[in-house]
Amino acid sequence: MPREGTLPACSASARPSLSAVAELFKPVTWFPPMWAFACGVVGSGLPIAEHPGLVVVGLLLAGPLVCATSQAVNDWFDRGVDAINEPHRPIPSGRMPGRWGLRIAVLWTLASLLVATALGRVGFAAAAAGLALAWAYSAPPLRLKRNGWWGNLACGACYEGLAWITGAAVMAAGAMPGLGTFALAALYSAGAHGIMTLNDFKAIVGDRRMGIRSLPVQLGVTGAARVACLVMALPQVAVIALLAHWQRPWHALAAAALLAGQASMMKRFLAAPRERALWYSGFGVPLFVSGMMVAAFALRSVASGS
Repeated sequence: MPREGTLPACSASARPSLSAVAELFKPVTWFPPMWAFACGVVGSGLPIAEHPGLVVVGLLLAGPLVCATSQAVNDWFDRGVDAINEPHRPIPSGRMPGRWGLRIAVLWTLASLLVATALGRVGFAAAAAGLALAWAYSAPPLRLKRNGWWGNLACGACYEGLAWITGAAVMAAGAMPGLGTFALAALYSAGAHGIMTLNDFKAIVGDRRMGIRSLPVQLGVTGAARVACLVMALPQVAVIALLAHWQRPWHALAAAALLAGQASMMKRFLAAPRERALWYSGFGVPLFVSGMMVAAFALRSVASGS
């Protein structure tokens, strides 16, 4: 068995199994950007039937390509940290031998850019920006994840904002989306910063040892939990105000009800953040993403004038 924090020796000629590759890509993480892309499609106000093929391509790009690339890049450059925090992951466990993790990350980056050419200039630019953020988040010299403030901001922008904008751009045949799209994309990207913090509570020991200054490492468990809740809640308050400004009271009321549900769960989460971070991710975050779609339908009604 390898010592804690070290990687097992592997044959350079060995190849990973398909199951190891699938695990490297973390399919469970594909939902947020695919959902945000769908929100952009809905919020555009345009008939989905006009571009069904591009919508499918966009969903594949958001999840199985760009998001999967970000996971592969992160696992490669986090292999030392994962040897401490998650030694069962494909690279530290030796199931992804040699430099296969890096090769797959580069290959999937190129494949993502190739597919993105089908989405027009704005769609391609958004996908390229998302891939750039994915590499900047994990890879030296920037390695934004070394600081929880910058790293979580990059993740939020990649997972939510850029995917939302891409969805709207695809529906508009590559034209620049309206200000409402950018406003909602920016607000939910900011809120996603707090969601990213939830994932950091399980990695405090390894992050501290490897010099990664996540918010739980910087602020302590209680301080990081409070910041995460505040960062998740305040953008939603702004969204509710925006929906009211657009004269969409029922959408604003629905978004407010979803936020109230989150607030009640935040109280329980704050009582034991480290133990309940996963619980809140499973029950509180779905209310956050439901609010995204409520806001998208509100924007759709504004765009269509109904």
